[in-house]
Amino acid sequence: MKRLILALQLLTRLPLPPVQADDADFAAAIRWFPAAGVVVGIIVAGAAGLGARTDPWAGALLGLVAWVAVTGALHLDGLGDIADAAGATHADPRRLSAVLADPHIGSFGVVAIGLQLLAKLVVLRLWLEAASVWTVIPIAIIARIGPLLWTRWLPPLHEGLGSRFREGWRASAATGWCAVGLLLAVLAPPLLLAALFIPLWAWWLRARIGGISGDGHGAGIELVETGLLAAMVVLR
Repeated sequence: MKRLILALQLLTRLPLPPVQADDADFAAAIRWFPAAGVVVGIIVAGAAGLGARTDPWAGALLGLVAWVAVTGALHLDGLGDIADAAGATHADPRRLSAVLADPHIGSFGVVAIGLQLLAKLVVLRLWLEAASVWTVIPIAIIARIGPLLWTRWLPPLHEGLGSRFREGWRASAATGWCAVGLLLAVLAPPLLLAALFIPLWAWWLRARIGGISGDGHGAGIELVETGLLAAMVVLR
């Protein structure tokens, strides 16, 4: 239970009680990331469904606001940082660490976050007509299986919380959550595209950034979520 609470504290802004934890507990919290997706999905689905009772656009907007609020825009921040790093290092790869460490956002990050929010809003609007509102729950779960795989496939970019996740990785947890994802995809076959999206993000990170960090995990979760939402709309 302690590690589940830690996963929720790391991935959400929900008011949770403090827990006594050591480095091993923080590292092992990654095994509970998909479980945190259940909570995120329930909140987003509830908000979108409530808004949709008035109008589909209201449902999409309320769902998006809930998504950003419950995650504290944490994943969007990672997306912005990765976009800035990819843009800045295109001309000078030596700037990677400095850009990732810079707390300010650049033009690449602003554009990436803006496009992501617009894409999620539009796809949420279409999704409200194409599928059950509760299908956002398996989407949130499966997107958070990604970090369990990226932390194993990719070398850490630098020391930090993102690199410590590698120490908490266990094959049993990764295999178990992948099996859960497969079962969920039986109910909604478009979710099988996660088997493409998750490795594709790992390939892009390795090619453009060189490894994984907390920002890479957050950005990947955002993009996989949007990709799966779009898949649910297009392949319904």
